[in-house]
Amino acid sequence: MIAPTLDDVRAAATRIAGVAHRTPVLRSRTLDGLAGAEVFLKAENLQRIGAFKFRGAYNAVSRLSAEQLARGIAAYSSGNHAQAVALAARELGSSAVILMPADTPASKQAAVTGYGAEIQTYDRYTGDRVALGEALAQARGLTLIPPYEHPDVIAGQGTAALELLDEVDGLDVVMAPVGGGGLIAGTATAAKGLRPDIRIVGVEPVDGDDTRRSLAAGERVRIPVLRTIADGQAADIPGELTFSVNQRLVDEIVLVTDDQIRDAMRFAFDRLKIVLEPSGATGLAAVLTGQFSGRVGVILSGGNIDTVRFAEVLGR
Repeated sequence: MIAPTLDDVRAAATRIAGVAHRTPVLRSRTLDGLAGAEVFLKAENLQRIGAFKFRGAYNAVSRLSAEQLARGIAAYSSGNHAQAVALAARELGSSAVILMPADTPASKQAAVTGYGAEIQTYDRYTGDRVALGEALAQARGLTLIPPYEHPDVIAGQGTAALELLDEVDGLDVVMAPVGGGGLIAGTATAAKGLRPDIRIVGVEPVDGDDTRRSLAAGERVRIPVLRTIADGQAADIPGELTFSVNQRLVDEIVLVTDDQIRDAMRFAFDRLKIVLEPSGATGLAAVLTGQFSGRVGVILSGGNIDTVRFAEVLGR
């Protein structure tokens, strides 16, 4: 697969215009004071399906042929990508079959079926979702849209940074969460394409730093997946395509603890009046550590968390 370029991100922005939301950039004087920086928050928790994932999914699905759309789409995901592909398929007159872990919360499964998709389940502890997803797509003649290992998905994710830099001049740093690496790869492609001197910082949970270790080693490193509340970032190894992009373009990976993520979620709720899922709050958690200065853009990647889980996470 060939890595996307700035032109690919711009083309993706044209495709998703009027379908995906152009999410707001939030400011807070209190946050600036705590962070010791001017902070600009790109609120992708307010995107359709509640996360940035809709950008990449819609861009990828919109590029399929009429024949592929007629046959349908397959995807594997336990959360936001599942909803994003389901909605993108519906918007473009196609159908979707989503492979999800059997223990996925009922609320997430309901969201996927609510967009009209079919769900197939598997055991996340014994099954290989990539192999199972590829087998499902082949058996049923579907086109597989993976959550991050796809140039059109990466280009779509980069549109959030494209909008951020269009709205905010003179950013010194752009920061985004890192899971499989699609968001940070798209962010870096867009931002470095526009401003080669800008600093790109990825954020991982302490107990899920596969990309940080891989960049340090100069090759993809697999790690044991430990428990973290940022389950959307609990990857055990970076994607091949995303790692090739991030190795070239990402300047630094910083780590945040679960307690720092909780504090960021509380701050967002109490002071910004928005709800963030743990993975969506890691960039805010990093900027609240006070280690960055200047003008800092942060992508708040998502807000898909139900009230029970939100209370559970913050009640500790």
